[in-house]
Amino acid sequence: MLRLKNNFSIEHDTAGCGLCGIINIKKIRTNGEDIKKAIALEHDRGNGLGGGFAVYGCYPEYSELYAFHVMYDDLAAKETVEEYFKNNFIIEKQEPIPIFKTSKINDHPILHRYFMKPKSDREDRLFSELKDDDFVVKSVMLINSDYDGAYVFSSGKNMGAFKGVGYPEDIADFYMLDNVEGYMWTAHNRFPTNTPGWWGGAHPFTLLDWSIVHNGEISSYGINKRYLEMFKYNLALKTDTEVIAYILDLLIRKHGLPVEMAMNVLAAPFYQTIDKMEPEQKELYTALRQIYGSALLNGPFAIIFGYPDGMVALNDRIKLRPLVAGTKGDFTYIASEESSIREICSSPDVVWSPKAGEPIIIKTVKTNVKTAINTENISQKQRLIIS
Repeated sequence: MLRLKNNFSIEHDTAGCGLCGIINIKKIRTNGEDIKKAIALEHDRGNGLGGGFAVYGCYPEYSELYAFHVMYDDLAAKETVEEYFKNNFIIEKQEPIPIFKTSKINDHPILHRYFMKPKSDREDRLFSELKDDDFVVKSVMLINSDYDGAYVFSSGKNMGAFKGVGYPEDIADFYMLDNVEGYMWTAHNRFPTNTPGWWGGAHPFTLLDWSIVHNGEISSYGINKRYLEMFKYNLALKTDTEVIAYILDLLIRKHGLPVEMAMNVLAAPFYQTIDKMEPEQKELYTALRQIYGSALLNGPFAIIFGYPDGMVALNDRIKLRPLVAGTKGDFTYIASEESSIREICSSPDVVWSPKAGEPIIIKTVKTNVKTAINTENISQKQRLIIS
C-alpha cells in the first residue's frame, strides 16, 4: 500500500536536482505549458522520484480562502481529517483535485482540495486563540504529524502546489496543468539525496503562501531544525528543504523582516566581508548574524522562493549549485540551466548568473506602472529588484 508517512529507510545518493521559475510582474496569467517545457529540458537532472510545481493566481474566485491540497492513503484517513476540518473551518467548497491518469503516473494517493477559512468558534481549544494564519500553520503541522495516512501539501491563498513521484513533465500531464493558469510558476525535478522518493517528499514545499524548490543539501539541517522547534514548528517530513520554508515563514511573517533582509539571514556574508563594510552596514549584518545565526543555511544550495508579491532566487555563499536568470519584457525566468530559459524564450533581453549569496528579487507591480530593467545594476550587484 502506498504510504504517505516517510517510514522508509534512509539511503544516501549524492546528485543534483533541476529548478525553474517564471513570473510576470504585472500578474498576467499563463498556463502551465511553458514551465513544463522549461523543466522538461532538465530531465536528466532528476531520476523520476519526484516532480512538482507551485502556481500563484490559480484560484482567483476563492482568493480570500485558504486552499488546502491534501493527500490521503485511504478513505478512512480522509474521513478523519475532514472531521477536523468540519469542526474548525468553514468549508466553502471541496472537490477532488482534477487529474488525468497516465501509464507513467498511475499509483497515486487520494488527492482532494478544500477552500475554507477558520471558524471564529473553532473546537480546537489548543489553537483557538491564534490568528487565522497561525491557526492554519498549526493545523497543517498537526495533520502532517499526528494524522496517519494524511498529508497537507499546500495551504495558501490563491495558490497551489501540484507534486508527486515522477518526472515533472509527467506530473504536469497528470495534474493537467495546461488547464491551470497563474502569474507565477515554479518547478522542480528531483534526484533524492538523503531521503527516498515519495509523494510527500517531492518539491515544492509550502506553508501558507510560501513555496520553496531547492537543489542541494542543507548541512545545517540539525541546527536549523532545533532552532525552528523553539518557535513550535514541527518538522514532520525529515527533509532539509522543509526547514527553508519554515525559516522564511518565521523571519518574514512572524518577525516582520523584509524579504531582502531575510535572504541575508539565509546566506549571510562571511565575517571577513562584514569587517570591510561601512560602520552602519557592518553593525546591521553583525546583528543579523548574532540574532539569527541558527537560521543560517550551510551547504550547497540553489533555491527559488515564491510568495504572493514576487519570486526570489538565491545561491549559497560559495555558489556550489547552478542558477541562471533572464528577462524578457514583463517576464523574468530563473533556472538551473540557461538552456531551460531559451527553450521558452529564445531571445531574452538579458541573461546573467547571480553571484554567490546575493539574491535576485522580482516583485510584482500594479498594471498601470511602467518598469524597466537596469542591466548596469545587474552587472554591478547581481541583484534584480523590480518594484
